[in-house]
Amino acid sequence: MKNFSKIEDGLLLLAEKIDGNKYLGSIKNAFTDFVPFIIVGSFGTLLNSLIANQKTGLAQWIPLLANLKPAFDVLSFATVSCMTIPIVFLIAMHLAKDNEMPQFTTGVLSLCAYLTVVPSTVTVIKEELKGTAAGLGTSSLGAQGLFVGMLIAVVVAQSFNKLMKIEKIKIKMPSSVPKGIAISFNTLIPIFIILVLSAVFGNLFKLGTGYYLNEWIYSVAQAPLEVIFQSSLGIIFMAILSQLFWFLGIHGGLIIEPIRSPLSASAIAANIAAINAGGVPSMPITRGFWTIFVVCGGAGITLSLIFVILKFSKREDHRMIAKMSLLPGICGIGEPIVFGLPLVLNPVFAIPFIINSGIAAGIALSAIKLGFLTCNTVDAPFGLPIFINAMLSYGWKGIIIQIIILAVCTIIWIPFVLMSNRAKENV
Repeated sequence: MKNFSKIEDGLLLLAEKIDGNKYLGSIKNAFTDFVPFIIVGSFGTLLNSLIANQKTGLAQWIPLLANLKPAFDVLSFATVSCMTIPIVFLIAMHLAKDNEMPQFTTGVLSLCAYLTVVPSTVTVIKEELKGTAAGLGTSSLGAQGLFVGMLIAVVVAQSFNKLMKIEKIKIKMPSSVPKGIAISFNTLIPIFIILVLSAVFGNLFKLGTGYYLNEWIYSVAQAPLEVIFQSSLGIIFMAILSQLFWFLGIHGGLIIEPIRSPLSASAIAANIAAINAGGVPSMPITRGFWTIFVVCGGAGITLSLIFVILKFSKREDHRMIAKMSLLPGICGIGEPIVFGLPLVLNPVFAIPFIINSGIAAGIALSAIKLGFLTCNTVDAPFGLPIFINAMLSYGWKGIIIQIIILAVCTIIWIPFVLMSNRAKENV
């Protein structure tokens, strides 16, 4: 019990620090704002397959529909393949809001600063001739730029906040000048300082290392983290850590969101790029994977618990809560039973509640590694009923894996529900 208390105190302290950290909070909020765009963009691949593809879609019977392929391609490009641009803007805006600074100015400034440290030319090959042209490549626009973009957004937003507090570098305008113009001149010198410094730093970094900043950070930080996150141990650890926070009454998904979001966004972008290039998607852990398998029927696979309670529980209070929680559970919403039973700090149900999501992750990842499932390119939105969300992202095979997960976790929950019956009888 002493050891458990120490772990509990440590997790509560960690959760408090994460929740109170404005930088992690801004990253979490930015990705939360952008999730709908990632989901819509991922549907570009699905629409291509169902409509424009002349082998698998309606276009095999209505050839004119094949002309819609560029539209569905650009849908993915404008959202998933360009995600770093809006993410940088959104993180800076959330930080500016927290600092009570001009939000749009801070967002635009951070975006401009980001563009000064990434490649501004692309290689063009035409008829065996090689040259360069002005433009931004996918390494700057897409998921490979996420980590450096997040870093730039934080550094620039905080630097701008500090510079704006220095009255001597503000250009004061007469009171007769419209407010918008006066603010523009107030921010002129801080913007100049930040953009000149970022441009010079980006250039010196390229000269010194031979790499642009986004390329270097991707190779030394983002890529290794992606490998860990995409591994069996990585995803199982993440799932169990999330459940530990849920057990303490803290929304585990929100706690791990600053880490999970950029890595899962990068994964779905890589899978879509692989499909568009005629290859095979190879990144299993996406937001869709988490929604459909890791929290199938609610975090901790609580839908299975609901089934077991309705079948085996002799406790009327538990049965009543299970009945009320059934429909939300089918849609992946576990809060009614988590806080209604409750599962929070409940020693009887602690073990399955903490480990089940990790077991579910292991089952689904094993199905991908065995070749039964393919990595998804469509992230089904949260809140869709089970089986429907699996069908959208993984086809009928995804439904089979959900059934296996629910069956295995149902078996795991049974002895603990029976234990709860005995505990009630002994009271």
